[in-house]
Amino acid sequence: MQYAWTCHCCGKQFNELPLDFACKVPDPWLAIPTAERDQRGRLSDNVCVIDGRDIFIRGVIEIPVIGLDDRFAWGVWVSVSKLSYARIRELWDAPVIKDEPPRFGWLCNNISVYPPTMNLKTQIHLRGGGLRPSIELEPTDHPLAVEQRQGMPVRRVEEIAAALLLRH
Repeated sequence: MQYAWTCHCCGKQFNELPLDFACKVPDPWLAIPTAERDQRGRLSDNVCVIDGRDIFIRGVIEIPVIGLDDRFAWGVWVSVSKLSYARIRELWDAPVIKDEPPRFGWLCNNISVYPPTMNLKTQIHLRGGGLRPSIELEPTDHPLAVEQRQGMPVRRVEEIAAALLLRH
């Protein structure tokens, strides 16, 4: 998306406003010593399993951007039960998914621009067509959940971009 903006903190100018950021792995993966990861788990682009019992899938929290026709997206990881994972795996490559109820999951990333987000309750909506699942947060007063329900202004997107892109 073409949208020129200037960072309010440092004055640096950008020609594009990023509308998505992603957590590369679930936070519990980072808690495993690097030397033990190959023995204790497996990690792919969409699934992580630790110790044969903790299962995480990758999904997207979408947030409307007020004043734009676009959505802001957080790529995140959520934990799921073995039963839910079996069904998710069964439907992962389906071209269309109809009448499938959402699955429960716990958000398994702390997103640094919010108060702690680890273990927020979620509903996982399978979308089919090669899209990662949509992650819906429980409607609480947590700022991330509020933004998902009510949207965020462009200025907030700029603040997030500045915080995440300009780290030294």
